[in-house]
Order: sequence, then C-alpha cells, then structure tokens
Amino acid sequence: MTNALSTLLQTRDWLLADGATGTNLFNMGLASGDAPEMWNVDHPDRIHQLYESAVDAGSDIFLTNSFGANASRLKLHGAEGRVHELNKIAAEIGREVADAAGRQVVVAGSVGPTGEIMAPMGSLTHNAAVEMFHEQAEGLKAGGADVLWVETISAGEEFKAAAEAFKLAGMPWCGTMSFDTAGRTMMGLTSAELVKLVGKLDWPPLAFGANCGVGASDLLRTVLGFSAAGPETPIIAKGNAGIPKYHDGHIHYDGTPELMADYAVLARDSGATIIGGCCGTTAEHLVKMRAALETQPRGERPSLELITEKLGAFSSASDGTDGATPERAARGGRRRSRS
Repeated sequence: MTNALSTLLQTRDWLLADGATGTNLFNMGLASGDAPEMWNVDHPDRIHQLYESAVDAGSDIFLTNSFGANASRLKLHGAEGRVHELNKIAAEIGREVADAAGRQVVVAGSVGPTGEIMAPMGSLTHNAAVEMFHEQAEGLKAGGADVLWVETISAGEEFKAAAEAFKLAGMPWCGTMSFDTAGRTMMGLTSAELVKLVGKLDWPPLAFGANCGVGASDLLRTVLGFSAAGPETPIIAKGNAGIPKYHDGHIHYDGTPELMADYAVLARDSGATIIGGCCGTTAEHLVKMRAALETQPRGERPSLELITEKLGAFSSASDGTDGATPERAARGGRRRSRS
C-alpha cells in the first residue's frame, strides 16, 4: 500500500514526529479534567495552532487531537455519541495544516487506549474493542488522516484489536506501547515481545515502537531492545521530555531542548527511524531535535552507559528482556524522583 508515510520512509533515513498534545494544550489554557478533543469544535483555531507549531518546528509527522476520542473515554464527558464527529474534525484541521505546509507532512490520526481492561482480566471483549477502535478510525479516515497511530498501549490484546479495526477501515497505521513498569508495559510486555507480536499481525503497522513511559533514558533502552530483536519494520521513539516534577500545582518536565536534541540523535543511533517527543515536548524542543538530526552524523549504536551519561539514570535495573520480573527490577534498580 502506497501512502504518504510509506513514501517518506522510502526516501528518508529518519523522520521527525511531533511533541506533546496535552502539554501544549494545557499551555494554551486547557483545564485539568476537560476533554482535549472538545477543542476540535470549541477552539479549532488553537488546534490549528498546535499542529502548525509542530510543522513550523520541522516535524514530518504530527498526531491529531483525538487521543481520547473513543466511545469509552468520551462517555466520561457525555459525548460518546460524537466519536465520528470529533475524530473527523481533528483530522480535517490537520489536513488543512499539512496541505499548506509546502512540503510532505503526514497527518497521523491519534488513537489512544480505550481506558478499559480487556478480558479475561477485565470486562472489555475483543469484539467490543475492535468496534470502538473502528468507529474512531472511520472518523479519522473521513477527515483525511494519512495514517492511523495507536499509542500508549499496554496490553497486547488491545494492540491486536486496534490492528483488526484498522484493517476493517482499510487504513495504514503505526503503533506504540508505553514501557513504564521497569522496562515493561503495565500489562507486562517487554520490547522483545512487542517485536514478536508485530511480526504475527496480518495487518502489520508501517512502523512500531515506544512512547511516553518514564523518561528518555528508559525509552532508549527499550528502543535498543527492539533493535536487538532484529525487526524489519521501522522503529518509533517518542520519549518524554525528561522526568515530571510537581511544582506550584502543576506538572513540569525537566528535559531541556538541548537534552532532547541529544535524545533525538541517540534514538536515531539506537535504531529508531521515526523520532519525536511525548509529554513535556514543545516546539522549542522539536527545533533543537531537528537541527541535531540534520547536523550530527550518524554514530555507532550507543551503550547504556552513554545513554545515562547524556540523559540520566534508568528508573530500573532491568528492561525485562533478561527475564527479571518488574518487581525484582524495581527493587534492584536506581529510581529518579518523579515528585
């Protein structure tokens, strides 16, 4: 399937994705507890500004403001009947920004987790999850998204449900999981296990990887885990801008633009093809990341020691691929304060 992202992947050896959605919308005035997706209708000018700031900073890909625009999450705001509308508008605004960019920019339709636990541990069935993801996918497709982008997933079953839904929609996609529990996802998956999962899908993603998690160091260790497994599919690295700190009633991330520039280069050298930021990452960070990727030559695959020297210590001693359980890794590892 030929599409905007696959074309870019064939012609470039790295692509810059965007930064945070939530962080930047909070900086624009979004109140805690409000649904960001409502701004697609209530404040489309601000969503346009969000997308445009990423493009102006050099992003080749940006994600739409639709992370929580599924029926389960929107039900918390009494808007479960507006899934198609809110996703379509999110993508339409993105399409307008991308088409005016003067260069090839990919509109990626963001799809977050359902917010429910899948059976047998929870009550969400596979078919219900597929239906939920499919509804969102069709809205993003109708709005003109180039690809779908499921992110911050922790359960393999939910990842599979998203892939099935995207096949029903006939849309290419990318997918990332969040490895935030001593190198594993909350539901226990390691980087090597995600590589195996991706390799078995009958509607595979154009790229896969990790986003969010703990900090940039941990995320790059996960990327090294992907690379060690030898996948043919391009790898995504979308790490947080440092570590969250609580200050004056707000969460702030301590990663400077210079730190994220180092992270971007290390991510590329670790094996990532698509590189962006997650929580705390602003346009200022993206500018430095783009400049570093353009000016610093490709280097050897970094050691864990170099990563910690540049970006800070890991939050755990193990990434799980050595067979260590999250509990043992957490007790034996070094933890950076998140308060």
